[in-house]
Amino acid sequence: MRLGVDGRELVDGVRTGIGRYLIEVLRAASRDGWDVLVYADRPLPDTLAQPGLQVRVLRAPWTSWWDQVSLPRRLAKDRVSVFLSPYYKGPLRTSCPVVLTIHDLMFIQYLGRPRLVYDTVMTALARRYAAAAEAIVADSEFAKRSIVGRLGVGAGKVTVIPVAVGFEFTPQAITKEVRRRYGIAGAYLLSVGNFLPHKNLARLLEAYARLSEPLRRTHRLVLAGGDRRRQAELEREVGRLGIGGRVIFPGVIDEADLPELYGGCALFVLPSLAEGFGLPALEAMACRAPVVASNRAAIPEVVGDAALLVNPDDPVAMASALERVLSSEQLAEELRHRGLIRAKEFTPNRTAGRVLQLLKQVSGCEA
Repeated sequence: MRLGVDGRELVDGVRTGIGRYLIEVLRAASRDGWDVLVYADRPLPDTLAQPGLQVRVLRAPWTSWWDQVSLPRRLAKDRVSVFLSPYYKGPLRTSCPVVLTIHDLMFIQYLGRPRLVYDTVMTALARRYAAAAEAIVADSEFAKRSIVGRLGVGAGKVTVIPVAVGFEFTPQAITKEVRRRYGIAGAYLLSVGNFLPHKNLARLLEAYARLSEPLRRTHRLVLAGGDRRRQAELEREVGRLGIGGRVIFPGVIDEADLPELYGGCALFVLPSLAEGFGLPALEAMACRAPVVASNRAAIPEVVGDAALLVNPDDPVAMASALERVLSSEQLAEELRHRGLIRAKEFTPNRTAGRVLQLLKQVSGCEA
């Protein structure tokens, strides 16, 4: 049994939900003694090294050539039994079955903004990839409904398997060293992710600006992410709202420091307008942070009753939810307790282990 994996999302210095998904699948495969080949278009960090895992760097003049020519050739040469793609796309003609992972369909119609030609082309491509795949993994029932409805595949082809919470996410205090590294002093609210529009950070800033003056004085807002171009837009919004000096942009957080950052926050906020899953909320819960989250897309399905849900389009309602948690230690403690219980449901066996079971089934081999 030889598993091939598209590992382009694992490049150094980038943290994405797709990357976290892959890391947990690779960890599970290594624990189970699988022979795994990770294919990338550039060298990957040494921190990915695990027993049974090898990296193959494939060069190609452009992305489509890598996808449809370089990769299939190498899969055949390496005699791979089954190939896992963490994207909606994969090689159309291969020597082995392909399993796609479609986390969401935002690549087709982002935030409901129609782009007629682009959306038509992307939908046609996604339908072709989905039809060619042996099976599809979706992170949530919400994502599955979107895939079945938009891509025209049968429901039986799509298996819902949630993303695993990494073992490193446990309750822990933030150290002085980590605070110093990211310029964080005192109590703080935290949001982690990129700065794309669907993350809804402009409304989070507005909600923060609406907090009572004593709470703003004692709690800063930390927006962790490395998107420098969009950060400039958010910084302008900070100035417009008059909350300069209260909002911190620490940049990309080192993986080793992230559990401390979650564990040290007074409140974690996930205000997204759309998510196929919403992993940062679960990671925060696993680190014993109280969570306020959007009531949109897959987020309610993922967090259950362990977060305070809020309408992400309403900054007044969002501010009210933030204020409730920050003003009530009893409510914050209740959310911490529920969050720990919820996060423990997303174990490797229920998540990455089920991905391996599906790959084994599709390949027709014994691992």
